[in-house]
Amino acid sequence: MSEGTMQRAAERKQRNRRDQGEQRMRGGLHRVLVGAAVVPVMLVAAGCSSDSGSDDGAGDSAKSSSASAAASASPSPTVQAAAYNSLPEPCTVLTKKTLKDLVPEAKSGKAGTSDEAGTRGSCSWSSLDNNGVKGSQFRWLNTSLLRFDSNVSRGSGEKQAREYFETQVQDARSVDGAKNAKSEPVAGVGDEATAVRYDLKKKEGSFKQVTVVARVENVVVTVDYNGAGFAGDKTPSADTLNKLAQKAAKEAVASVTKANGSGGGSAGTPSSAPSKSASKSPSKSPSGSPSKAASASPSESASKKS
Repeated sequence: MSEGTMQRAAERKQRNRRDQGEQRMRGGLHRVLVGAAVVPVMLVAAGCSSDSGSDDGAGDSAKSSSASAAASASPSPTVQAAAYNSLPEPCTVLTKKTLKDLVPEAKSGKAGTSDEAGTRGSCSWSSLDNNGVKGSQFRWLNTSLLRFDSNVSRGSGEKQAREYFETQVQDARSVDGAKNAKSEPVAGVGDEATAVRYDLKKKEGSFKQVTVVARVENVVVTVDYNGAGFAGDKTPSADTLNKLAQKAAKEAVASVTKANGSGGGSAGTPSSAPSKSASKSPSKSPSGSPSKAASASPSESASKKS
């Protein structure tokens, strides 16, 4: 091999080495560039993932705010306002003429004790017409008033009064020892009224009892009236007592309406707390009266005066 040929072969090997080096350099640079390009892509992806999480949190917050707004916008429970907001003085619900007809010998009424004057009240009268050996006529009268306030948990005052009305009528029908019990609706007295009458035997004599329960709006009026003949005097007529008791109930209801104005009561804001009277009923007397003032038996009062 000539010297020139050997030199050209050496030059070709040198060029090949240089070309291979350049290819390796370009390959390394390409890998570096590719790796560098991947990093921004990963950062972008991570950023998108982070933004998506933030959006979800904001969405949850927005949903929570929307739910709270919807809850606050929903109306609060309401109840119809009570029609009557006050009661008359119990001892003034009957006129002097009516009292003269029912309890002719009564000097004055005895008001029942109550710490809820605007919610409940009662008054009773006793009358003994003592004719000595010719006998005596005893009469006892009691009126009780109970007003119910409207309340979200208990309902409207009128609803509560209707329920109490039914309870009072049922109690009058189920008095212990009552005989010949009869009940009848009474027209023209409040929104609804029922009269219950019966005979009651006591050691002092035979009593005739009439209970008239009436409801007007959110007020319940109960009139108890009884009578007896002592010392051989005749027992009063049940029909007469019933007629007089209904007259007293009608007058008492009219007094309640008048005390609240000719148009009824005010449509004011319902009470925020239930009336105490709605959760407790007046105690019963032996004669069937619902008044606390009537805790003493009418016959006991008569015996004291005899």
